[in-house]
Amino acid sequence: MAKDDLKDEQCSIARPVALLGDRWTLILLRQAFTGVRRFDQFQTTMGLSRAVLAQRLAQLVDAGIFERTAYKDERRTRYEYRLTDKGMDLYPILMALRTWGDKYLAPDGPFLLYRHRDCGGHAEVLHACDRCGSELTARDVVVELGPGLTASS
Repeated sequence: MAKDDLKDEQCSIARPVALLGDRWTLILLRQAFTGVRRFDQFQTTMGLSRAVLAQRLAQLVDAGIFERTAYKDERRTRYEYRLTDKGMDLYPILMALRTWGDKYLAPDGPFLLYRHRDCGGHAEVLHACDRCGSELTARDVVVELGPGLTASS
């Protein structure tokens, strides 16, 4: 199955993978969450070709993850790429990947520490029940059919 085929799957994991699953998109989002907004900043910090960067940014704008906003420099109009609410909702996913990477792929410890701006505590990703607040693992969850699944699947 090709990655593009995933976008039509009736699966809430396959569809995001189709959109976000290439090797540059998550890194581009990481940069956006650190405050990078301008094309040249993305290119400089990522070392990505202009063509690939333009394509990824266009995909993310089309998907509603970034908003393209005009600004003026000395000579011409340029554009910034700002995360939308939909884009901001990807933050826990990136932080979950970071947590996993720190645990399994950084034998000398985390490359960066993420701290709560207000109190200085470590920023952690928690998965919790929306009813009782209990922290959840895969063993604590039962999967059921949802309303978005059609009979043809």
